[in-house]
This record gives sequence, structure tokens and C-alpha cells, in this order.
Amino acid sequence: MTPAKFKPVEEQLAYLKKGVAEIIPEAELVAKLEKSQKTGKPLRVYLGVDPTAPDIHLGHTVVLRKLKHFQDLGHTAIFLIGDFSAMIGDPTGQSETRPPLTREQVDANAKTYLAQVFKILDKEKTEVRYNSEWLGKMSAEDVVRLCSHYRLARMLEREDFHSRLDKGQPISVHELLYPLLTAIDAVKLQSDVELGATEQKFNLLVHREIQREYGLPGQAILTMPILVGLDGQRKMSKSLGNYIGITELPEEMFGKIMRISDDVMWSYWELVTDKTEAEIQTMRQSLLEPSPPTRPPVTTTADPRSLLHAPRAMNPMDIKRDLAGEVVATLHGKKAADSAADHFRRVVRERLVPEEMPEFRIVRATETTFFLSEKRGDIEELKPPFAVPGGKAEKWSKILPLLGQVPSSTEAERLIKQRALEINGEIISDPTARIDFSEKAKYEVRVGKRKFVRIVIE
Repeated sequence: MTPAKFKPVEEQLAYLKKGVAEIIPEAELVAKLEKSQKTGKPLRVYLGVDPTAPDIHLGHTVVLRKLKHFQDLGHTAIFLIGDFSAMIGDPTGQSETRPPLTREQVDANAKTYLAQVFKILDKEKTEVRYNSEWLGKMSAEDVVRLCSHYRLARMLEREDFHSRLDKGQPISVHELLYPLLTAIDAVKLQSDVELGATEQKFNLLVHREIQREYGLPGQAILTMPILVGLDGQRKMSKSLGNYIGITELPEEMFGKIMRISDDVMWSYWELVTDKTEAEIQTMRQSLLEPSPPTRPPVTTTADPRSLLHAPRAMNPMDIKRDLAGEVVATLHGKKAADSAADHFRRVVRERLVPEEMPEFRIVRATETTFFLSEKRGDIEELKPPFAVPGGKAEKWSKILPLLGQVPSSTEAERLIKQRALEINGEIISDPTARIDFSEKAKYEVRVGKRKFVRIVIE
């Protein structure tokens, strides 16, 4: 095999340091890069993710993108699915012992992960592994030997555990095993570098130490900052409802990014795009410096003092729109990004009905039962049938959840009371308002500010 050719170490390091919170230790990473360049052998860089939920949000892509950066430089990117460790549960940030997942839950979640991560990583150049390959085969003797390499006092120094002990909250023994068992991942993969979020620093340091206990050079560690969610305060999380799912529709994703604050926007540019620090700084500067004034003609009657208040070169909305377009293009493609931008302009800025929207067809099956189908473009998907008592009319608050526009009837009623439901241009504020199924009709429905659907009753 022909040795790989790498860019100069200084250039690689500058590229890799963008957005990084900490490199542990930086000197060792430099040494590894130098050795890699000299030998032509790529570094083995891995990211381990436990499939504890079926979907990935934009916050997860921060560290995924850093793995992609190593991949872009010619190094070996390893995406490790923690299908075994997910059944234990990472205690990081947990105030109590979480119930372990079943094998069935983990397997179901893992199936969706790869399709999502390959929106970021190059599928052909990614080594995919599952830690059940080795953790599922460990004997009791193997586990005992592993535990002998780490002191209990060191483990209890961990902030999560220390805090729970102080508060008299329980810690299960299997939680203490988590960082030790996942350290075997680093041993088996013989990794040179491991990536993770700042909150996982303790686990990553344990992995590095256990590698050395097993006779391997300790890996370098790169930690990435936590992406702030849409609320601008807490980390992005599905449980907090402040997230952007990477499988969300382009229009929904674009609209959510446009909602983040001007201050938070800059961390998104740094952590979820490939813009360089110099390019980001140029954008920042464009908001601070006014456009250069033009000298007025000699015959002008304009007050020269007005030139002191020349307009900015750009405004935050323009820069945020570019950010939304770049993120959507990365995950859905340039065409989808352009369409999402146009949708945002029409629906949010100009408050017009979008040219395209999901269409639901409702067809009577029996006196009280109806078939439901959803059409997007050329694809029509049949939904489960639903029943309407009496077969003539039903509350909008009951129908909207069936269309997937709100999570529950209670939420639908709340939106209606807040005057956030519009039917054919008319605001509906009565939670008892009904949709009539007794005759053919067509409805254009706005739910909230950005959701539009068309309902056709046949």
C-alpha cells in the first residue's frame, strides 16, 4: 500500500483546532501528526456514540464534524456504535441512576444512526464498529482484571458521582463500570485520538489511562463545546425541546435556525459550519463597520453630517439567513436549502401561503370511519384510518394530531386558544370548532407560524 501524503503538520493542526474546547495534551497530538506524516500512516481517530435515542440533533454533529475534519485530512475515521454500553447508560450529567435500555431498544435506535451520520461523514471512508464485538465477549475474569487497573477513589472524584454522594443519592455499581468498559473500546480500536464533548472529559481521560495500562501509547483527546439550544441558554436537547433534528424537513430546520439569537449565531457558525475563523471574523466586522460613505456631488444639497450614519454593510438577519442556508445545504443539499430560504421569505417575512405544502386526503370508508393519506410531491403515503363519532364532524383539536401537526389534542386546544390556528385565511379561536366531513371540501391550514397543510375531503 502506498503511504498516504498529508498536509504540513502546522496546517493540519490549524484546521483541526477550529472550534475545539481542549486538546489533551496538544504536544502529543502534534507528535502523532508528525509521526503520521513521516511514516505515511493515517492516525486512527474515533468517536463513540451510544444509541440511546433514535434520532440525532444538530448538537451531535459538532463532534461528528470534527471527526470529518480528520477524515478530510486523510486520517482513518472510526464511528463506534456503543450498542453494548448503551445498555449500561453513560452516567455523565445524570443526577440519578437511569433505567438501562433493552437490547431491542438499542438495536432499533442503532439502525437509524448510520443513515444520519453519513450526512456528515464519507460513508466509503468510515470504519464502522460496534462495541458488542468485544464487550459482549468479556468474561468475569476479564472484568475483574480491568477493574484492578483503576482506583475507586479516582472514580469517585468524578463530579457527577461526588455530587450524588454528597446529596445521599444512590450510585449503582454498573455506573462505575461504564468508563472502564468503554475504555476497552480505545484499547481494541488502538486509537490515536478520541473525540468527545466537554462533559465527557472524565470518561475520555479514563480511556487514555487504561490504554497505557494495557501497553498502548495513550491517545490524544479533543473535546468539543456543547452547542446551545434554540433557547440560547441550555445545551441542545430533545428532552428540553430546544433542538434541531437533522432529519427534520429543510423548511423546519431553516426556520428554527432563524429563531436563534444574534449572539448565539456565532457559535453555530463556528461549530456547525466549515467557515474559517478568519471568515467568521470578517462577518462579525461587517456588522461593526458602516459602509464606506460616497462623496456627494459638488452640487448636492444633502447634509454631509448624514454620512456619519451610513447603513451597515450587512445586518444580523442576512448573516443568519446565510447560516441557515449553509446548515440545510450540508444536511439536505443546495436545492433544498434554496427552497427552504424561499419558503421562509414567503411564509415568515411576507406572511404568504407557501407554494407547496403537505396535502392530506380524507376519504370516507364507512359511515363513521375515514381513510387518511398524506401526499408530498409525487409520493402518497396511506395513514391509519380514524373514526369520527356520528360520521359528520370532528373537532379540529382532534384532527390536527392525526395529521402530525401537533403532539396532542391538548396542545392543539392551547394553540387554538392562542389564535394560532388559521383555516382558509380565517383565525380560529374556539377550541370546540369542528371540521365538516359531510361534503367535499378543501382547507388550507396554518398551525402556528410556520406549519402549513392542505386538507382535501373527498
